[in-house]
Amino acid sequence: MDGTYRGAMTDPSLADRFLALHHGATPLMIPNPWDCGSAKLLASLGFQALATTSSGHAATLGKLDGSVTRAEALAHAEAMTAAVDVPISADLEHGFADDPAGVAETVRLALQTGLAGCSIEDSTGNADSPIYDVALAAERVAAAADAAHTGPVRLVLTARAENYLHGRPDLGDTIARLQQFSAAGADVLYAPGLSTLDDIRTVISEVDRPVNVIARPGAPTVQQLADVGAARISVGGAFAWVALAAVVDAARELLDEGTYGFLDRVSAGREVARAAFT
Repeated sequence: MDGTYRGAMTDPSLADRFLALHHGATPLMIPNPWDCGSAKLLASLGFQALATTSSGHAATLGKLDGSVTRAEALAHAEAMTAAVDVPISADLEHGFADDPAGVAETVRLALQTGLAGCSIEDSTGNADSPIYDVALAAERVAAAADAAHTGPVRLVLTARAENYLHGRPDLGDTIARLQQFSAAGADVLYAPGLSTLDDIRTVISEVDRPVNVIARPGAPTVQQLADVGAARISVGGAFAWVALAAVVDAARELLDEGTYGFLDRVSAGREVARAAFT
């Protein structure tokens, strides 16, 4: 998939359906499958929407997060949307471009994959300067929003302020960025890395768009997040890492102990797969 890709356009109703889920009585629980099988499995359990995980997807390719190409990410998104009927939002990292025009082109291509939404972050991928200047970051969101919202179909755009993932625990700057992203046209706001209920409550109270919160060690419970007004709760790459850890545990038992205790879980796994994949 490249700049000339012409796949099937997103269903015009998908974005509206997806955005409406952010305004329910309880937070939208949106897990992050890493391949088509996990997407089908999670959809079969009753989740109303899904989101891709850049780190989990990278792991399926034997790569680390941040090393997947735009073409790979978009092909992955298209495969995932073809696998399930629920809305899917794609983690498009920093838009695979520094300049706003490049970000907009990524979003335009994403419109051809069947997605309901996508996210763009303000991290650069450069360890020496990990976060874009706020003015450029807002321009990038504005370009993404224009691409996402113009035309016969649209995408729900999530704008991410990445300070807390890159050693910049500045709540004031994070809130200011989210406010500018909202003004630039973002539909949903997200500051991954926030962990305390007070910080999350403050962010939600200071912005005028639905806020996504990621489940992480020590994070508030779903009920606590619901009580402070979180609109959406995701898990990032966590489910992928749990699955990989289970494989390693089984492999270590076989390799180091020469026993087969892992077989006790085979029937359960086979049954959920049969239910999800038929």
